[in-house]
Amino acid sequence: MPTTIGIGVIGMGWMGQAHTRSYLQIPLRFPEGDIMPRLIICADNVEERADQAKAVLGFENSTTNWQKVIEHPDVKVVNITSPNNLHGELVSAAAAAGKHVFCEKPVGRTPEETAQIAKTTREAGIKSGTGFNYRWTPLVQHTRNLIQEGKLGDLTHYQGRFFSMYGSHPMGQFSWRFDSDLAGLGVLGDLMSHVVDLAHMMAGPVKRVCSQSHTFITERPLPVPGRGTHYSLGRLGDPMGEVDNEDYVGALVEFANGARGSFETSRTIFGPKCQFSFGVNGTKGAASWDFERMNEMQLYMPSDGDADDGYMRVLAGDNYPHHGNFVPGSGNGIGYEDLKVIEVYEFLQSIINDRQHTPSLEDALRVAEVNAAMVRSWRSGKWEEVTPLGSQ
Repeated sequence: MPTTIGIGVIGMGWMGQAHTRSYLQIPLRFPEGDIMPRLIICADNVEERADQAKAVLGFENSTTNWQKVIEHPDVKVVNITSPNNLHGELVSAAAAAGKHVFCEKPVGRTPEETAQIAKTTREAGIKSGTGFNYRWTPLVQHTRNLIQEGKLGDLTHYQGRFFSMYGSHPMGQFSWRFDSDLAGLGVLGDLMSHVVDLAHMMAGPVKRVCSQSHTFITERPLPVPGRGTHYSLGRLGDPMGEVDNEDYVGALVEFANGARGSFETSRTIFGPKCQFSFGVNGTKGAASWDFERMNEMQLYMPSDGDADDGYMRVLAGDNYPHHGNFVPGSGNGIGYEDLKVIEVYEFLQSIINDRQHTPSLEDALRVAEVNAAMVRSWRSGKWEEVTPLGSQ
């Protein structure tokens, strides 16, 4: 018989809806896992959005009071997709209630908050997960396997970037992501956290960084609660809000294994739509991948006597991790929400098998430590070492 796991979701905006659809897909995409997520209750501060999630997505209950999600006796997993300013309070309450927690990145507004939140779950002894979903891309997993098997040799270079146009329009509405009281850090927490997490997965820990930051668009039209997403545009005449966190971060990096590289991210760049990409170079080969073309990668693995010496295009297919759970054969692509399905499936598997999930809130803390070093660097104008944060 499948194992039933009660799910409660807090925050029913775009991401909360995506997570919920992903839980619904688990029995269909991973029948071998014998997991049956049960959508117990959802919460959102916009009552209409909470009620719609119950009606459309199939929750048994909905509420505007997030405490009711945590208090519900049938909820075993609390899934948090709220703005960053609520992460600490929500995780703390869920951990105190003995509930397992999945929290979207960056986990809190600042690296210091991330450290405190990770400590809370560590001391509670619960299972935790965080939303670094891009690492579950089948070809990204394949690249990691190549690195771990030594097929690319010793790593020497790594380049990571996340360029997104969601904030490129000056009339892009002032969502919580642009407000330091709600989001804390700007693009460093929102996008760079993905870059750093993937670098950790591929190349290992970062030793030191030298970074810079900048805000290109300093004011935006204020949004109407419940209307649109952080991709939506405001209207002429709307009142304006001041953007007080960063639009851009770039950094030179040195890894603990001696590899060198760079990280770069922007939410106001004009051109790339959602270019989350990496390039990794070793002494035997190289690989690169771009989310805008997530179902293909470039691979360079020459062998002695090869007449054709150069990168080759590799297409995703059911011979790569988890791809076959969605579509058979090669060259048949999967999409963003499929990665979220893999993500929550792996998290629920960790609960059933009583093992800590990766990436956990401890992994989010490792990312936060790199982000903290970047903040120190753009303030000092110098190279800064990555050091442990307090509350550990």
